Amino acid sequence: MTNKWSIGFIGTGVMGASIVKHLLKEEHEVHIYSRTKAKAENLIELGAKWYGTAGEVAQESDIVFTMVGYPQDVEEVYFGDHGIFENSKVGTIVVDMTTSQPTLAKKIAEHAKSVQMEALDAPVSGGDIGAQNGTLSIMVGGDKATFAKVLPLFEVFGGNIVYQGEAGAGQHTKMCNQIAIATNMIGVCEAIAYGKKAGLDINTVLESISTGAAGSWSLSNLAPRMVRDDKEPGFYIKHFLKDIRIALEEAKLMELKLPGLVLAKQMYDELSAEGYDDNGTQALIDYYVK
Repeated sequence: MTNKWSIGFIGTGVMGASIVKHLLKEEHEVHIYSRTKAKAENLIELGAKWYGTAGEVAQESDIVFTMVGYPQDVEEVYFGDHGIFENSKVGTIVVDMTTSQPTLAKKIAEHAKSVQMEALDAPVSGGDIGAQNGTLSIMVGGDKATFAKVLPLFEVFGGNIVYQGEAGAGQHTKMCNQIAIATNMIGVCEAIAYGKKAGLDINTVLESISTGAAGSWSLSNLAPRMVRDDKEPGFYIKHFLKDIRIALEEAKLMELKLPGLVLAKQMYDELSAEGYDDNGTQALIDYYVK
């Protein structure tokens, strides 16, 4: 069991809620903020304390985790009125787990240092399943000594925790992750579409190919959902498109061409225009079977 912390957690969505549950199970004091209190009722019943602003959470916390939707949301909870920086005490550690811009991660780290706080960028991968099981992959950027302090908490809900380097390195690593997923999702969908056209039993096909050279997290975890026509979000299409846009913006700055990612964006953009934003990324299969 880890030493007890007074923990703030801002953003209790699909993944954040599961992380909070793991922290509560370890008997940490957890202070939470979400825009809709009703969606946090289950966590409140388990012992989390809900507050009306991010700033109120920060006042009560030694460490504040954030996992919100978009870079503009990150800006708001850190730098806005009633935000984290305006209300935190000296020595507070902030950990942004949102998949966001590397440049914003650096901005947060620099400001934290200027007000005698510490900051990490620590985006995650593993979706709702990884969050529920406490096996998330966590990619961390920032000061290495700060990483060492927070590692015991990361181990509560993470299975593969890797320090990547200075501020922003965690976010850059997450971009690598999203790039790999984006093109892999196309391959998974095309394999299923092909198998169906060939008259095969797709579940039986997956038994063979999921453990071979074609194996991937998406093939093992999302392909079965595709077969069941289960579009429930482990990760929203609208958030995946946000990540893809960030990766393409960063690639442009580095003068790097990513044609596979461009194609994935075009396909997900089409689904988004048809109202799929709140579906899981596995809904890409509808591009082939609709």
